[in-house]
Amino acid sequence: MPFAVSDAVSQVLASALDGVSLRQQVTADNIANVDTPNFRATSVDFETQLKAAIGGGEFASGLPVEVGVTTTPTDTPVGANGNNVDLRKETMAALQSQFQYQILTRAVSDRFNLVKTAATGQ
Repeated sequence: MPFAVSDAVSQVLASALDGVSLRQQVTADNIANVDTPNFRATSVDFETQLKAAIGGGEFASGLPVEVGVTTTPTDTPVGANGNNVDLRKETMAALQSQFQYQILTRAVSDRFNLVKTAATGQ
């Protein structure tokens, strides 16, 4: 996890940041291999497991929770060179991940500011 977490909300934010960060890396790898023969694009899913962990109350214990992240080959049709990277789809995924990351980092910043205000009274 990228920062110290001590409560459920911080753990959820950290897990989401980890998942989005991995998705950004995988999407960048897919885009970088758009012309590589026989390359198969992959996608990342962490939301399903994160939602299950939140719904199951796993974060309420205060203990560290490992949220599973799965990477799976995409079902995009394969082209003539055996590659199935869809550049439009990957570009949209990169933009979506960028926006998600911005929202999450803003939530982390707001959370730290709230804790700071509560601790200092200012």
